[in-house]
Amino acid sequence: MSEPLASSALRLGPAFDLLSAYHDGGSFFERSGLGLAATGEAARVDAGSGPERIVRLSRMLAEAFAQIRRHPESPPPVAVASIGFDDDRPAEAVIPERAAIRLEAGETWQVEVSTGVPGDSRGGHARWAGRTLPHDAFEEIQLRPDPEPDEYAEAVARAVAKIGRGELRKVVLARSMLVDAGRALDPKQLLWRLRAVDPDCYVFAAPQRGGAGNAVLVGATPELLVRRRGRAVEATPLAGSAQRFGDPERDRSSADRLFASAKDREEHAVVVEEVARTLRAFCDGLEHPREPELLGTANVWHLATPFRGRLHDPDVTALDLVAALHPTPAVCGMPREVAREVLDQLEPIERGTYAGPIGWVDASGDGEWAIALRCAEITGSTARLFAGAGIVADSVPEAEVDETERKFRALLDALRWG
Repeated sequence: MSEPLASSALRLGPAFDLLSAYHDGGSFFERSGLGLAATGEAARVDAGSGPERIVRLSRMLAEAFAQIRRHPESPPPVAVASIGFDDDRPAEAVIPERAAIRLEAGETWQVEVSTGVPGDSRGGHARWAGRTLPHDAFEEIQLRPDPEPDEYAEAVARAVAKIGRGELRKVVLARSMLVDAGRALDPKQLLWRLRAVDPDCYVFAAPQRGGAGNAVLVGATPELLVRRRGRAVEATPLAGSAQRFGDPERDRSSADRLFASAKDREEHAVVVEEVARTLRAFCDGLEHPREPELLGTANVWHLATPFRGRLHDPDVTALDLVAALHPTPAVCGMPREVAREVLDQLEPIERGTYAGPIGWVDASGDGEWAIALRCAEITGSTARLFAGAGIVADSVPEAEVDETERKFRALLDALRWG
């Protein structure tokens, strides 16, 4: 940072809608009304690429935060990031000029970072923009799978064969869907729609650097990678899924079959074991239920296991935990490095920031990070949607194709109105 920066804060009303604070080029991250919307760029921190990129980013952000003056009673400044899945993509974060933040119900702040004197915000309330008028639904959306479903099924079959030979225990294969809407897509309108459909998911938007045009990653993900509040740590990995139905009896039956499925329980167990191993290195009293729980989104049931623990070392930040956890077997596989090699062989798409960590960390080390799933990279009138499935020994290629189709559905429905 070339000039000294200072942080100031202003209370916003308890009913303030965070999405009204989202603007083109900004970031948004919210679940059940809690989260933040960030605009502008007071500072950008780029840790480069490589296997230690997220650890470096955490250290560099700590140094950047230490240079920002702030009133001791004001909320700490934050940094937001959408980090690429692969290590060859640089890890970078932005300390926004202005962020609307609500971490507890009714407690909403406008935090600004700029050159000046720390203290209360002197600029007054920002002119936050409300909801845009809804569009009519698309009469036609052009869709092109990438890869084609039969190619994806073949990749699944090859992965199952590798697992059968004992080369690995699990791998997560992704596919994408290219959408040509025929008119400009509105990320904010899409966020409104996704939030209305799945308010218990993390609804997010993040600008994408390095691609063509002004690309924005927009999505609604159910998976909490990690949350840190003081020394309290939480994580809720997901793995294993089944279709949801409008009929209550069919829906309950689908959930029960998922819970009893040996294939899905194995897929989930791989993730739980690795997350437990990782978090035990940082936490005392790490707890999680012996049996997974059922978590439902608009279109899909998931198996979920919530973790709770307390940090040994209070200096470990939320981003340090992200560095240790990513990529979990929920989005990569197990063993991790073997799964990465299999992805290079069998997955023809470039993931970009799909399945990467997305979220925020503040100057105190607190933060909340999700995994960027059920998302689309939007550029003008086009979008690339992403979805993946966990492959284990009992996986059936046609069933995995169907699973990814279900995961596309909610985003496709939202795009028709976005």
